[in-house]
Amino acid sequence: MNEVFGLDVLGLHVPDTVFVTLGLTLLILAVLWPSSRRLRPHGLGRWQTMLEMYVGWIDSTVEGIFEEDPAPYVPLIGTLVAFIAVSNLLGVVPVVRPPTADLSATVALALVVFLAVPYYGIRRHGVRGYLHKYLEPHPLLMPLNILGELTRTLALAVRLFGNVMSGQMVGAILLVVAGALLPIPLLALGILTGLVQAYIFGILAAVYIAAAVEAQQRPKPPAPETSPSQPPSPTPEPSHG
Repeated sequence: MNEVFGLDVLGLHVPDTVFVTLGLTLLILAVLWPSSRRLRPHGLGRWQTMLEMYVGWIDSTVEGIFEEDPAPYVPLIGTLVAFIAVSNLLGVVPVVRPPTADLSATVALALVVFLAVPYYGIRRHGVRGYLHKYLEPHPLLMPLNILGELTRTLALAVRLFGNVMSGQMVGAILLVVAGALLPIPLLALGILTGLVQAYIFGILAAVYIAAAVEAQQRPKPPAPETSPSQPPSPTPEPSHG
């Protein structure tokens, strides 16, 4: 999808994606920052209830993937899902191109995940322990392991970009051919698809980070064995001689 507008600054062309992304980021901060300062333990309003439901859903989803305390990972995964979901919802606005319909924006989001993977992996295992995984199962496979890291990052970006851009193009074509009534169901489908794509991106990011920290491969401590209770031995009767 072609850009809607652009601006030349000091000889450099700045596309509309930059302005829309910055505006969307400022809008999310303007809404969520004051809300985080007005949280109450009792008498919850509708907005706080919605926020807590979202955070609780992200928390339970991440915990199911990592099988450990999800607190270190919830901020990143929750932010990615929320930002991508809101970006995709901009597709219903005719004069605005969603940032996720631009390959440069999806590459930037994928690079966030690409950098988060070694960050969490090194924090868990240290530099030497994290780099050692590239030598498994054999040192000769190290180039393939590195290539796998790069290709899955590229696939993460292209998957999101392709789904969002194709939805935008199909909606625009039907709007020109069939008029304003037919694309209405497609807009609803586009909203659902955008939310699903945000969810998939967040799940894949969590899976990649979980693989780096090897959260699923760490053995759980065995449960303490309880010996069956022995019945009390009968007291010998005194002998009468």
